[in-house]
Amino acid sequence: MTTEENEFMLTYHSYSKGKEEYSQESLTTVGNGFLGVRGTLPEMEISENNYPGTYLAGIYNTEESDVAGHAIFNEDFINLPNAYKIYVVVDGERINIEDNAVKELDRSLNLKNGVFQSTVVIELANKHNLTIMSERFVSMADKHYSGVKYSFSIDADDVVLNLISSIDGDVYNYNVERYRSLTNRHLDILDLGAHKNHAWLRSETKNSKINILQETLLTGDLLSSNDINIVKDNKEIKQEITFKTEKNKMYSVEKLVYTDYSKTVIPEKKIKPLDYIDVKQQSINEWEKLWKAAEIVVEGDEKSQFLINLHTYHLLCSASPTGNKELDASVTARGLHGEAYRGHIFWDELFILPFYINHFPKTARELLMYRYTRLNQAKINAKEAGHKGAMYPWQSGLTGDEQSQKMHLNPVSGEWKEDHSQNQRHVSLAIAFNIIRYYDQTKDANFMINYGLEMLMEISLFWLHLAKWDADEHRFSISGVMGPDEFHEAYPGSDKGGFKDNAYTNLMLVAVLDKLKIYQSEFKDYLTPLETKVGWTADETNKQQQLEESMYLDINNDGIIAQFDGYFKLKELDFAAYKEKHSNIYRMDRILDAEGKKADDYQVAKQADALMIFYNLPEKKVKNIFGQLGYDYTDRTLSDNLEYYLKRTTHGSTLSRVVHAKLAKIVGNDELAWQLYSEALSSDYADIQGGTTSEGIHTGVMAATLDITLSMYAGLEVTDESISLNPNLPKNWGKLSFKVSHQNILFDVVVTTKDIEIISSENSQAVIFGKSYQLRKHDLFKVSLLSKS
Repeated sequence: MTTEENEFMLTYHSYSKGKEEYSQESLTTVGNGFLGVRGTLPEMEISENNYPGTYLAGIYNTEESDVAGHAIFNEDFINLPNAYKIYVVVDGERINIEDNAVKELDRSLNLKNGVFQSTVVIELANKHNLTIMSERFVSMADKHYSGVKYSFSIDADDVVLNLISSIDGDVYNYNVERYRSLTNRHLDILDLGAHKNHAWLRSETKNSKINILQETLLTGDLLSSNDINIVKDNKEIKQEITFKTEKNKMYSVEKLVYTDYSKTVIPEKKIKPLDYIDVKQQSINEWEKLWKAAEIVVEGDEKSQFLINLHTYHLLCSASPTGNKELDASVTARGLHGEAYRGHIFWDELFILPFYINHFPKTARELLMYRYTRLNQAKINAKEAGHKGAMYPWQSGLTGDEQSQKMHLNPVSGEWKEDHSQNQRHVSLAIAFNIIRYYDQTKDANFMINYGLEMLMEISLFWLHLAKWDADEHRFSISGVMGPDEFHEAYPGSDKGGFKDNAYTNLMLVAVLDKLKIYQSEFKDYLTPLETKVGWTADETNKQQQLEESMYLDINNDGIIAQFDGYFKLKELDFAAYKEKHSNIYRMDRILDAEGKKADDYQVAKQADALMIFYNLPEKKVKNIFGQLGYDYTDRTLSDNLEYYLKRTTHGSTLSRVVHAKLAKIVGNDELAWQLYSEALSSDYADIQGGTTSEGIHTGVMAATLDITLSMYAGLEVTDESISLNPNLPKNWGKLSFKVSHQNILFDVVVTTKDIEIISSENSQAVIFGKSYQLRKHDLFKVSLLSKS
């Protein structure tokens, strides 16, 4: 292979049944942000060994399940009918990759053009060899279209062969093992049929009543000389062609698939008699445009380049300018690749949105609109909890109501306990922060006037109401919330979830309120009707000012910021002993549970919590917040806190390595930064979290690794004024190049070991090593790295 092929080709050369196969299928998914199709072969059916999955962004259904005598309701991300199913029957033998003797199996996904291909050689019962080649793509040019090509040959004459193309509606959710005992059939089949080479199937989600249409159109050399037999039952429509083979002759059939859905009406049949090759080429052309906008190029490190490309590809499968235009959906925590977390939307958006803001700001706006359309529900959530403003849910899906379970069954003890995860109210602050970053980087005043400012005010109103004056500390305090660290849900011995004064939450609130004040001034001409709509009075303005100056933090004499009030009273854990006893301590909470202990009792973290503020904000901004709150901040505050919490963190979340890598780079620990960065970059590809990639990719860590590639190694910082560069390449990188959008100006940046080159699409400015430079439209601007000194 050429270097480019190595960097853009994901290949597998075997068939490993079960979880490993599931993971490979996740990583070879094709998609466009609207539609995602897992990387299975056309013959495969749902089983423990392989899992064909088709997903549409925003399609959920809620069903009731009986769990240990309790009625539990779960909203699930729906596996749709399989419109890509094609297989052959040879002399009455149904060919199935699971059951037949596979002599060879090669699969490849071209990350550059989004085409998945496979070749399999099967030894039949009669000892003849059947070779099957297939390819699949989901169009980046028209989000409704996708296609599969199926080619095959057999090394024998006059073999009776049946080719069967199907839309299989007998599907169910089976991707996540721990969900399999729950109700998993979510669709009713409304209508199905076929006429010649055209087939269709209409389905509807059982309770959410979303109507889905799938149509297929067959073309190819087989159709010209053979009749198509239609076979129909209640859930599957088949088109069958029967013929006798010629030895080693390659036969082909092409199948275009059209997919649409509606929450209000029944979609009409719209498939057009398009040429398969044309549809595929149009998609490839669109992929080329996307790569021009989003590609990050590294020279000197083929492995990192491949993984960067892999992450870029899967983010574009999860949301894209094509798929997400006017689409009421956001990016799920596991993409359009699997069913983990039930396809819900979490605070992972905090890590995901920067990719789209940097490269596809219009798509970022579409994703933010998912939150705006659920603002009324967030206000209902707050009201039902006894608060004002908007309280966005920890897990969001179809409507924006809270989808986290209130009770959780311990399968070992059989006991039901309250699930406190919904107390991670910081998700609202993540949404606010994304609005801030989007506006500062785009200056999209239309969005801010009509949507963004209202969301910021409603979110702030919620927190202002939640914050209470602590007479003992003479500061404002917030109780009953969790931070990002999910090992801690409640104080030791308490049945009540949440903590007092989670540091990350309190600091993020101050940062959001600071920005809100700036926007309230900037958009003062639009403020009065918004204040009336939101219910924002002079009391809120006064409290906003007071809170920005007197939010409580628990900081010890060594300058360590307590994760929450009382954190330092928790017991220490002998990490060395546990690491010696267990090869993997990522899920220390489960290890402690098995010993009859609780993670709540110990200073142990699943991921970064108090340190998250340093990930989100430049250190100088954190220092300013400390100053306005009246707390000391020294040159060692970040480094000391990083050292303290790193010793107590298990990295049970893939996001943890990303955060700690960036902070290690900031404090000058390049070796640790590179180690954690490399681990995060390979986390899904190597499936380091114990097989979780089988249930879908981790969009948060994929997006975050791309973001920190630019912030750590190009030194990229984007503010409301300009872009700033302060590069420090890894030793084995010769060059790092990328594009970034800032306020409708595109910057094309190349960093080498010798200099920095920038071309901007308009007259602009950039800050390099702290010095501001004026850039002229389309002119190459170069700064020698020797000038850094």
